[in-house]
Amino acid sequence: MGDARLERLDGIPAFETKFGDQALMDTAERLSVLQINVGKRCNLACKHCHVEAGPNRTEEMSREVMEACLRLLEENPFATVDITGGAPELNPHFRWLVGECAKGCAHVIVRTNLVILLEEGYTDLPEFYRDHRVNVVCSLPHYTAKNTDRMRGEQVFRRSIEAMKRLNEVGYGQEPELVLDLVYNPGGAFLPPSQTAMEAEYKEHLLREYGVSFSHLFTITNNPIGRFGAFLERSGNLEDYMGRLYGAFNASTLESMMCRFQVSVGWDGRLYNCDFNQAADLPMADGATIFDWTGKPMAKQRIRFGKHCYACTAGQGSSCGGATEGV
Repeated sequence: MGDARLERLDGIPAFETKFGDQALMDTAERLSVLQINVGKRCNLACKHCHVEAGPNRTEEMSREVMEACLRLLEENPFATVDITGGAPELNPHFRWLVGECAKGCAHVIVRTNLVILLEEGYTDLPEFYRDHRVNVVCSLPHYTAKNTDRMRGEQVFRRSIEAMKRLNEVGYGQEPELVLDLVYNPGGAFLPPSQTAMEAEYKEHLLREYGVSFSHLFTITNNPIGRFGAFLERSGNLEDYMGRLYGAFNASTLESMMCRFQVSVGWDGRLYNCDFNQAADLPMADGATIFDWTGKPMAKQRIRFGKHCYACTAGQGSSCGGATEGV
């Protein structure tokens, strides 16, 4: 069972009914991504945030839970560590965690809102990221100020461009090994356009208008949970949006759904199949925590699904790494 608002929509079948191949309802033999959500505190309160992060949130991952994550990383050959939040930089143990993860994993992602890089105490993070070869993934819902600020707050676009310039200065988006990725979210209750076309549009506009460059663009479908789900419900658009996601279901995206290849660790150590399940309070079927997983081999898990999962299988597919069709 996922978000109660969605599960009450009788016109939308349970997501589990869409599987012809039952094996796709299980995680892969080997999980390749260890995603660590270090807390819900953020310096922004974006309208589309599925985590409902903000300045007043107090949930924060402890050093003890982080140490258990590092033990799991040491015991298993994860290809990627994906550190997210909230604004993950606000966790007091953040830099230590990044440094330790970089020792044990060649690909460490940090998901940043960009503007945190301009705040006092965080302005040296571009150099810190460079020194640890972090793959920086930045939220920039659109390449215009009007559309970005409508979703993220006044002057956020201007400050985001300023932060991107700082990242470019230290080599991000310029040198192949310093990867700077952007994330696009639709500005309303509609599906994202082609990821390839949108990336070309972003690159051309941002370079021409602001002189900034980046590596890749990920298009992510707005998930109907958290603040975006609440907005849909208030505006009377929840059922229509879910109908749109359901109508755009693409069976070819099932095999590459991110929940099949990752484990997501919540701030309190509870385990989830993905960050969206975490936001929907849908923990792994066995209710395990990170402490239950250390010191033993990982086994296949039956993935937990809810109707919010239709967001990941609509159109070209969607994940924390962008479109999934053909991946």
